[in-house]
Amino acid sequence: MELEGTNISFKYPSAKNYILKDIDMHLDNQKIYGLIGDSGSGKSTLCKILSGYVNKYEGEVTLDGNKLPQKEFCPVQLIYQHPEKVMNPKWKMNDVLGESWDVNDELLSEFGIQKSWLTRFPQELSGGELQRFSVLRALNPKTKFLIADEMTTMLDAITQVQILDSVLNIVKERKMGFLLVSHDMDLVDTICDEKIYLKDINKV
Repeated sequence: MELEGTNISFKYPSAKNYILKDIDMHLDNQKIYGLIGDSGSGKSTLCKILSGYVNKYEGEVTLDGNKLPQKEFCPVQLIYQHPEKVMNPKWKMNDVLGESWDVNDELLSEFGIQKSWLTRFPQELSGGELQRFSVLRALNPKTKFLIADEMTTMLDAITQVQILDSVLNIVKERKMGFLLVSHDMDLVDTICDEKIYLKDINKV
């Protein structure tokens, strides 16, 4: 399985200059990839393009040669750094999670989610608690490729390890692709098979 971005270029409508220019990326499910770049360099924007959240760009993104679906579940899922920005504040957490898939009790426990949290609204939980839901939402059985954009920055060090271990086990078990975006070089060195430096592939 291969997630491929070809000649990806992007600039904001109000900007004169491109933030991403002529980027080519070829990712498969045989390796764990790490994407590294300075703050503001366009990493998050690239992740949104690769996962179908941004569709006004130049170039093409395909998964196994097919364009990403626009109106149905996208097999490339993105875990945001700030989960509160992508959750409906009027929904309780069981609805937020159920919108994606029916998660069993075993996985809820593995990701440290307490049953009492399910009846709360997003604003009643901490950022770290919300991120656990965000990660689980992205692990829908239909997901083929997972992109994690600084997904552990809201978690303490011990929880980071626990959550990443659980995610990596599922990624390997399901033979999913995985791209990790992180400023933590020790973390990238520990879990990634290959590092991609944005400055090396971005021709701005």
